[in-house]
Amino acid sequence: MTAEMVAPAWMHAQISVEQYDSWSEEQCAGIEIVDGMVVVSPSASKRRTRLARILANALDTAAGSDWNADTDFDVRLQDVPLTNRRPDVVVYRAETIDVTPTRPEHVLLVVEVVSPGSETTDRIVKVDQYAKAGIPFYWRIEQAATGVPITYTYVLDPATRTYRDGEMFPGAIKAAAPFSVTVDLGTI
Repeated sequence: MTAEMVAPAWMHAQISVEQYDSWSEEQCAGIEIVDGMVVVSPSASKRRTRLARILANALDTAAGSDWNADTDFDVRLQDVPLTNRRPDVVVYRAETIDVTPTRPEHVLLVVEVVSPGSETTDRIVKVDQYAKAGIPFYWRIEQAATGVPITYTYVLDPATRTYRDGEMFPGAIKAAAPFSVTVDLGTI
Protein backbone atom coordinates (compact mmCIF):
# COMPACT_ATOMS: atom_id res chain seq x y z
CA MET A 1 0.00 0.00 0.00
CA THR A 2 1.44 3.39 -0.97
CA ALA A 3 1.11 6.67 0.90
CA GLU A 4 -1.11 8.02 -1.89
CA MET A 5 -3.59 5.19 -1.25
CA VAL A 6 -3.94 6.33 2.37
CA ALA A 7 -3.86 10.10 1.85
CA PRO A 8 -3.97 12.34 -1.24
CA ALA A 9 -0.64 13.37 -2.79
CA TRP A 10 -1.12 17.03 -1.80
CA MET A 11 -0.81 15.98 1.86
CA HIS A 12 2.81 14.89 1.31
CA ALA A 13 4.36 18.17 0.11
CA GLN A 14 4.33 21.81 1.13
CA ILE A 15 1.65 23.87 -0.54
CA SER A 16 1.91 27.50 -1.52
CA VAL A 17 -0.42 30.41 -0.89
CA GLU A 18 -1.46 30.26 -4.56
CA GLN A 19 -2.34 26.57 -4.36
CA TYR A 20 -4.32 26.99 -1.15
CA ASP A 21 -6.15 30.06 -2.41
CA SER A 22 -7.28 28.10 -5.50
CA TRP A 23 -9.01 25.45 -3.35
CA SER A 24 -12.76 25.51 -2.73
CA GLU A 25 -14.31 26.28 0.65
CA GLU A 26 -15.16 22.58 0.97
CA GLN A 27 -11.50 21.60 0.42
CA CYS A 28 -10.36 24.06 3.09
CA ALA A 29 -12.93 23.04 5.70
CA GLY A 30 -11.56 20.94 8.55
CA ILE A 31 -7.90 21.63 7.84
CA GLU A 32 -5.18 24.00 8.92
CA ILE A 33 -1.91 24.69 7.14
CA VAL A 34 1.23 24.70 9.28
CA ASP A 35 4.57 25.51 7.68
CA GLY A 36 3.03 24.69 4.30
CA MET A 37 1.77 21.25 5.34
CA VAL A 38 -1.88 20.26 5.58
CA VAL A 39 -3.00 19.31 9.08
CA VAL A 40 -6.40 17.62 9.20
CA SER A 41 -8.55 18.55 12.17
CA PRO A 42 -10.99 15.99 13.53
CA SER A 43 -14.65 16.91 13.52
CA ALA A 44 -15.59 18.98 16.56
CA SER A 45 -17.85 17.52 19.21
CA LYS A 46 -21.30 19.02 19.65
CA ARG A 47 -20.21 20.36 23.08
CA ARG A 48 -17.14 22.08 21.62
CA THR A 49 -19.16 23.55 18.76
CA ARG A 50 -21.84 24.81 21.16
CA LEU A 51 -19.28 26.36 23.53
CA ALA A 52 -17.66 28.19 20.61
CA ARG A 53 -20.99 29.40 19.20
CA ILE A 54 -22.35 30.65 22.54
CA LEU A 55 -19.08 32.44 23.30
CA ALA A 56 -18.93 33.95 19.79
CA ASN A 57 -22.49 35.25 20.15
CA ALA A 58 -21.72 36.82 23.54
CA LEU A 59 -18.48 38.39 22.26
CA ASP A 60 -20.22 39.67 19.13
CA THR A 61 -22.88 41.40 21.24
CA ALA A 62 -20.36 42.81 23.73
CA ALA A 63 -17.90 44.00 21.08
CA GLY A 64 -20.10 46.73 19.63
CA SER A 65 -20.10 47.85 16.04
CA ASP A 66 -16.31 48.00 15.56
CA TRP A 67 -15.72 44.27 16.02
CA ASN A 68 -17.33 41.00 14.86
CA ALA A 69 -17.01 37.58 16.49
CA ASP A 70 -17.40 34.44 14.40
CA THR A 71 -16.40 30.80 14.22
CA ASP A 72 -14.79 28.51 11.68
CA PHE A 73 -12.66 30.54 9.28
CA ASP A 74 -8.96 30.88 8.53
CA VAL A 75 -6.57 33.40 10.01
CA ARG A 76 -3.47 33.63 7.81
CA LEU A 77 -0.54 33.92 10.21
CA GLN A 78 2.17 33.89 7.52
CA ASP A 79 2.55 33.43 3.77
CA VAL A 80 5.93 31.64 3.56
CA PRO A 81 5.82 28.97 4.60
CA LEU A 82 2.04 29.17 4.54
CA THR A 83 0.45 28.98 7.99
CA ASN A 84 -3.33 29.24 8.35
CA ARG A 85 -5.01 28.52 11.64
CA ARG A 86 -8.74 28.10 12.13
CA PRO A 87 -9.46 29.22 15.73
CA ASP A 88 -12.71 28.15 17.36
CA VAL A 89 -13.68 31.83 17.83
CA VAL A 90 -12.18 34.95 16.24
CA VAL A 91 -12.92 38.59 17.13
CA TYR A 92 -11.92 40.73 14.15
CA ARG A 93 -12.37 44.29 12.87
CA ALA A 94 -15.87 44.69 11.45
CA GLU A 95 -14.55 46.77 8.55
CA THR A 96 -12.56 43.72 7.34
CA ILE A 97 -15.56 41.40 6.99
CA ASP A 98 -15.01 41.09 3.23
CA VAL A 99 -11.20 41.03 3.36
CA THR A 100 -9.74 37.61 2.60
CA PRO A 101 -7.59 36.22 4.02
CA THR A 102 -8.06 37.47 7.55
CA ARG A 103 -4.66 38.63 8.82
CA PRO A 104 -3.39 38.96 12.41
CA GLU A 105 -3.62 42.76 12.21
CA HIS A 106 -7.40 42.37 11.69
CA VAL A 107 -7.77 40.22 14.82
CA LEU A 108 -8.24 41.29 18.44
CA LEU A 109 -8.88 37.93 20.11
CA VAL A 110 -8.68 34.24 19.24
CA VAL A 111 -10.22 31.47 21.32
CA GLU A 112 -9.39 27.77 21.22
CA VAL A 113 -11.55 25.10 22.87
CA VAL A 114 -9.24 22.26 23.88
CA SER A 115 -10.33 18.78 22.85
CA PRO A 116 -8.74 15.36 23.20
CA GLY A 117 -5.93 15.38 20.67
CA SER A 118 -5.50 19.18 20.58
CA GLU A 119 -4.01 19.67 24.05
CA THR A 120 -0.39 20.32 23.06
CA THR A 121 -1.31 22.33 19.98
CA ASP A 122 -3.78 24.59 21.84
CA ARG A 123 -1.71 24.96 25.04
CA ILE A 124 1.75 25.44 23.51
CA VAL A 125 2.01 25.64 19.72
CA LYS A 126 -0.88 27.97 18.86
CA VAL A 127 -0.16 30.22 21.85
CA ASP A 128 3.32 30.85 20.48
CA GLN A 129 2.13 31.31 16.89
CA TYR A 130 -0.65 33.75 17.80
CA ALA A 131 1.70 35.77 20.04
CA LYS A 132 4.43 35.97 17.40
CA ALA A 133 1.76 37.10 14.90
CA GLY A 134 0.85 39.96 17.28
CA ILE A 135 -2.75 38.99 18.16
CA PRO A 136 -3.49 41.00 21.34
CA PHE A 137 -5.62 38.45 23.25
CA TYR A 138 -5.75 34.65 23.44
CA TRP A 139 -8.31 32.64 25.40
CA ARG A 140 -8.17 28.89 25.94
CA ILE A 141 -11.15 26.91 27.16
CA GLU A 142 -10.46 23.61 28.87
CA GLN A 143 -13.31 21.14 29.09
CA ALA A 144 -12.73 19.95 32.66
CA ALA A 145 -13.66 16.49 33.92
CA THR A 146 -16.22 18.15 36.22
CA GLY A 147 -18.15 19.28 33.14
CA VAL A 148 -17.59 22.95 33.98
CA PRO A 149 -15.38 24.58 31.35
CA ILE A 150 -12.46 26.68 32.56
CA THR A 151 -11.43 29.71 30.50
CA TYR A 152 -7.84 30.94 30.70
CA THR A 153 -7.16 34.40 29.30
CA TYR A 154 -3.85 35.77 28.04
CA VAL A 155 -2.72 39.28 27.06
CA LEU A 156 0.05 39.98 24.56
CA ASP A 157 3.22 41.69 25.74
CA PRO A 158 4.06 43.54 22.52
CA ALA A 159 7.73 44.00 23.46
CA THR A 160 8.43 40.27 23.78
CA ARG A 161 5.65 38.96 21.51
CA THR A 162 4.64 36.51 24.23
CA TYR A 163 1.45 36.23 26.25
CA ARG A 164 1.22 36.91 29.96
CA ASP A 165 -1.38 35.24 32.10
CA GLY A 166 -4.67 37.04 32.49
CA GLU A 167 -7.68 35.89 34.46
CA MET A 168 -9.13 32.41 34.86
CA PHE A 169 -12.87 31.81 34.82
CA PRO A 170 -14.44 28.49 35.87
CA GLY A 171 -17.91 28.34 34.27
CA ALA A 172 -19.01 31.95 33.90
CA ILE A 173 -16.74 34.41 32.12
CA LYS A 174 -16.81 37.97 33.48
CA ALA A 175 -14.02 39.59 31.52
CA ALA A 176 -13.16 43.28 31.34
CA ALA A 177 -10.68 42.96 28.44
CA PRO A 178 -10.59 43.24 25.53
CA PHE A 179 -14.06 44.58 26.38
CA SER A 180 -16.63 43.84 29.05
CA VAL A 181 -18.37 40.51 28.45
CA THR A 182 -20.29 38.12 30.69
CA VAL A 183 -21.32 34.67 29.55
CA ASP A 184 -22.01 31.49 31.53
CA LEU A 185 -20.41 28.51 29.82
CA GLY A 186 -21.02 26.34 32.88
CA THR A 187 -24.62 25.61 31.90
CA ILE A 188 -23.74 23.88 28.63
